[in-house]
Amino acid sequence: MPVALEILAPAKNKGIGIAAIDCGADAVYIAGPSFGAREAAGNSFDDIAELTGYAHKFGAKVFLTLNTLIYEHELDAARQTVFQAAEAGCDALIVQDLGLLRMSIPPIELHASTQCNIRTVEQARWLSSLGFKRLVLARELSLEQIREIAEAVPGCGIECFVHGALCVSYSGQCYLSQYLTGRSANRGCCIQACRSRYDVKDAGGKTILRDKAILSLKDLCLLDRVEQLAEAGATSFKIEGRLKNISYVSNIVRTYSDTLDRIVRESGGKYVRSSYGTPTGGFTPHPEATFNRGYTHYFIDGKRDKWCSGNYAKGIGEPVGTITWIKPRTAGAYFEIAPREDISTPLTNGDGLCFISRSGTVHGLRADTVQNGVRIFSSVPQEVSAMLRIGMKVYRSYNQEFERSISRDRPIRLIPASTALSKDGDGWTLSVLTVNGISAERHFRAETASNREKAESGLKASLSRKSGLFAFTLTELPEEGPLPFLPSSAANALRRELAAELESLLYDRIDAVYDEADMTESVPWERIDHSRLVPPKQTTQLNCANSLSKEVYAAVGIDAAPAYELDASRHIEFMRCKYCIRYEMRLCPRQPGNGVRKAAPLYLVNNDRHILVTFNCSSCEMVLKSANP
Repeated sequence: MPVALEILAPAKNKGIGIAAIDCGADAVYIAGPSFGAREAAGNSFDDIAELTGYAHKFGAKVFLTLNTLIYEHELDAARQTVFQAAEAGCDALIVQDLGLLRMSIPPIELHASTQCNIRTVEQARWLSSLGFKRLVLARELSLEQIREIAEAVPGCGIECFVHGALCVSYSGQCYLSQYLTGRSANRGCCIQACRSRYDVKDAGGKTILRDKAILSLKDLCLLDRVEQLAEAGATSFKIEGRLKNISYVSNIVRTYSDTLDRIVRESGGKYVRSSYGTPTGGFTPHPEATFNRGYTHYFIDGKRDKWCSGNYAKGIGEPVGTITWIKPRTAGAYFEIAPREDISTPLTNGDGLCFISRSGTVHGLRADTVQNGVRIFSSVPQEVSAMLRIGMKVYRSYNQEFERSISRDRPIRLIPASTALSKDGDGWTLSVLTVNGISAERHFRAETASNREKAESGLKASLSRKSGLFAFTLTELPEEGPLPFLPSSAANALRRELAAELESLLYDRIDAVYDEADMTESVPWERIDHSRLVPPKQTTQLNCANSLSKEVYAAVGIDAAPAYELDASRHIEFMRCKYCIRYEMRLCPRQPGNGVRKAAPLYLVNNDRHILVTFNCSSCEMVLKSANP
């Protein structure tokens, strides 16, 4: 049986979710009014019901993010959220708090969020034994580690991030925002302290690095590794970005959907898409043309590289060229670039540009006038124009023409439908079958065409067109004998009638599925085989925020301490990271020629706040802790 593969897209709101579906997403993930790990991306269940109704027309799914810690006084509200999600037609919940397993809820599918810190075989087995149907793996894993986890939990879906922002800490194990401001990343309120600028000092107080965004990582891009991920056992390829705008989501989803279509097409039947319907027409995607901090494969090859985003934690966009000429002593900036050969679109008036000065600061400017795509005038202050140098790289942070094309040239998602024409007594029958198995037919009478070849050409032209949700293709004609003479007006009418019937049948099928949905309450904890529970290897920093979660751990002999958000008195790790600032600064003992024999602790300093950084070289990890004993 073919393996169904899925592009999973983020949706800040209903409109972005619909755009993602139109651009080829097989599923979207979206937050309800609360309990989503992006505080600024809440939605009403009326909007979510509209989104699920649209998605289900194409067999696409909608997952609700219920992936924050749940406090004791919020348990009932969280339970009601589950019911509302099921009633709105959501296909699964993405969950962090294990207390949900002890609630009486409808039998909706549960996915273990990446906030569950899924980076080992042991953790995967633990969550699989609890009944989770899918595991959202940590971003830091290599292909080999992903393969090991997939093989260890047969029957459990494996979801991997393939694109978007990278958290520097293992997900679910970051408490730096909570420590600094009382705003918890595990509660959807992260201040993104990893994008802030720090001084790096040694134990003696010597400043090694000054005012750099040293914890800020580049963005993940695994566009060229999707097939390898599928071979390793992943079936869902997740795009990060529930705070991103509609143009970003549309562009990135279309890019990955086109890639997955190619993989499926070339797989010889090994893979299929998990939804149906193909985006038709619309803009040409360019992943480099929308927001990014530079791209990285991260640890997918099991190797370290330069992962830090450097001076552009907020993103600088697409590299477009190098300055070759500057007109001196002018008001504003007047310069010329040698454009890159692979530039997504030529520069145009209104583009947002930026450059990095000698001091490492990013400066933005607007291209007020662009001549021939290479000569640019910008009315910036003289102190900014004075920083320009021949040989400097110029980046485009806002591509006006590309943004316009996304806005005005939206693709249309159509469901392929094969039509067959056959002789039927003294008339003809036109039958249609869609890729999702819905069929209809129309009987008609027509005069016999005098020229078969001309009639065949006309029938294929008039019956292989789009109508409603469907893209019709005439695939079968009588092998011999005459064909009907069917004027284009009559063919169009037949096609529209068939499309209307198919759409009605499609809605009937969707309604039947959700009318028969089982809303009977049950407790997931009672449905699992407790004799097969696999205790987790991790016994600290379990993010246990309520009595129900504590009961889950108690069942396997673990007395879970209260979450850091509830008890900050303990001296715990603020972060544990695969990323290492010593490696980034060429101060790693394993890097040849740097004279460093031991990875001594360092300090990150921001506004007189000191954070201790230690290095576990045996596991090749960096740890951030409080500098106070």
